[in-house]
Amino acid sequence: MIRTAVIMARGLGTRMRRAEAGATLDATQAAAAETGVKGMIPIRRPFLEYVVSALADAGIEEVVLVIGPEHEAMRQHFMHEAPPQRVRLRFAVQEEPLGTANAVTAAADVVGEVPFLVLNADNYYPVEAYRLLAAEGCAGTVAFDRDALVTGGNVDPERVRAFAVLDVGSDDMLRGVIEKPGDTLDLASDAARWVGMNLWAITPAVVRACRRVAKSPRGEYELPEAVALALLEGIPVRAIRLAAPVLDLSRRSDISTVAEHLGDMEPRP
Repeated sequence: MIRTAVIMARGLGTRMRRAEAGATLDATQAAAAETGVKGMIPIRRPFLEYVVSALADAGIEEVVLVIGPEHEAMRQHFMHEAPPQRVRLRFAVQEEPLGTANAVTAAADVVGEVPFLVLNADNYYPVEAYRLLAAEGCAGTVAFDRDALVTGGNVDPERVRAFAVLDVGSDDMLRGVIEKPGDTLDLASDAARWVGMNLWAITPAVVRACRRVAKSPRGEYELPEAVALALLEGIPVRAIRLAAPVLDLSRRSDISTVAEHLGDMEPRP
């Protein structure tokens, strides 16, 4: 059973900082959106409090936030203003925004040689996804059903093109990852049914792949590409199929829809 989760909160938030016609934000939300730090956008409480609360509901005992050296406000909030009560929280510093695989290696230096969950700071995943993935105790990912993402959350069909499509075998093992398929894949086809939302169980073997993976064309070290490298080297990665929605807080227009989906939920991190 995995008891530690790493939240990648180092991203630059380029899409969130971009003005968007029709997005409804109050003054506090607009100020947070300007910083690009999506995890601190208030949905009554900072969004990351909801994420950490869900992890605690799933039995996670320790959370490591991967932040940049400039993210003092996040450190101040979770260390002094609203420290979590149900999990132990630590920080890992990713000195430069060099991608998700680089974020994993920064976290591994803090966590040590044990498996841990890895997730985005701008997604609200179902508690069941954490529970299922943590229970495996091995390298793995959650393969979210495309139709459930579209009908149950705030992900429209076109947004799926910006995510990863997973090739899952009949034995529930991951065979490959198509990162950001764009127009290269018919998203209505069976081949695009299972979507990766960057929720992983990482083992020391996958961390080693993260340390060796080459930079992507975007100039970053990408976690899906590191997993693909691990697969090529014979490291098994389990894929847990789940028909459940994920809330995506990538753009300013997402703030009101995420707030609507979370309703009157009170986070208890």
